[in-house]
Amino acid sequence: MANTCQYCSKKIPISKVFCSKECKENYFEKAIINIPKPFVKKLYFFCNEEEKEAEILKFCERHKWKEHLVKQKIEEIYLEYFK
Repeated sequence: MANTCQYCSKKIPISKVFCSKECKENYFEKAIINIPKPFVKKLYFFCNEEEKEAEILKFCERHKWKEHLVKQKIEEIYLEYFK
């Protein structure tokens, strides 16, 4: 019987929760990332692509979070509240 990784959904043994240390770190870091809705609205409605990338990069550096996780979280918030 197999289980799936909580972060990437790969099949893993039932005795494990995550397939790797990286998945575990990403899962818990993504859980603590808090992005304000007005920031997301600003990115999607008032910024072009270059400004959007620059704002996300500054946000990541300010909070010392991984860029790909912040982008995932921003996309989730956008789809949940603004679509």
